Amino acid sequence: MLQERYDYKPINRKTIDGKRHYATPEGEAVPSVTTILDKTKPEEKRKALAAWKKRVGTEQAQRITTEAASRGTRLHKWLEDYCITGELADPGSNPYSQQSHKMAQLIVEHGLSNAQEVWGTEVPLYYSGLYAGTTDCVGVHNNEPAIMDFKQTNKPKRTDWIEDYFLQLCAYAHAHNNMFNTTINKGVILMCSKDYQYQEWILEGEAFEHYSNIWFNLCISRLRSFQRATKHI
Repeated sequence: MLQERYDYKPINRKTIDGKRHYATPEGEAVPSVTTILDKTKPEEKRKALAAWKKRVGTEQAQRITTEAASRGTRLHKWLEDYCITGELADPGSNPYSQQSHKMAQLIVEHGLSNAQEVWGTEVPLYYSGLYAGTTDCVGVHNNEPAIMDFKQTNKPKRTDWIEDYFLQLCAYAHAHNNMFNTTINKGVILMCSKDYQYQEWILEGEAFEHYSNIWFNLCISRLRSFQRATKHI
């Protein structure tokens, strides 16, 4: 599946004040997309997260978070290998590996089967002077260039719960356009829950423009403090 149309080069990571930043080829230190989203998270979402931790208990919340992160790592590895080789390897007898493998199968069958080309996986991208990050997959989805993001979840999501995912898609699309003079204006979220329910969201047209405006008008406006604190590496 992999067709290397662009020269994707690594971008060095650097931790500043406990948050992930990147050193661009121009020598600038810019915050990651996830760092910006964390710093600009609405107060109601912070309160909701704190309330959940209080309800389930700190230890249980940490266990759930750790398990989800590990499951996500395994899922991404299966899908990255598939994008490169066109096949999903045998998961073996490990039950955790088998679970993430079955989740990956569903994403391949229902989502990646609509990807005609993969230009790169784990693609490092940056927007000069503003932000950087790594996107799961860049390629062609239903005959249109797109950013594709793989997600695992403990339970199926509602659309209004995942607006940060839409902002990520827009951020990476604009970064790719900025770097390679492309015109990507589509993002796709391919998600599977741990109990094997597949979900998909396609962000394009007016919705893509809407979240692009939010990204640049809300998130970017708050980058000035990062830039003042992290001039050059």
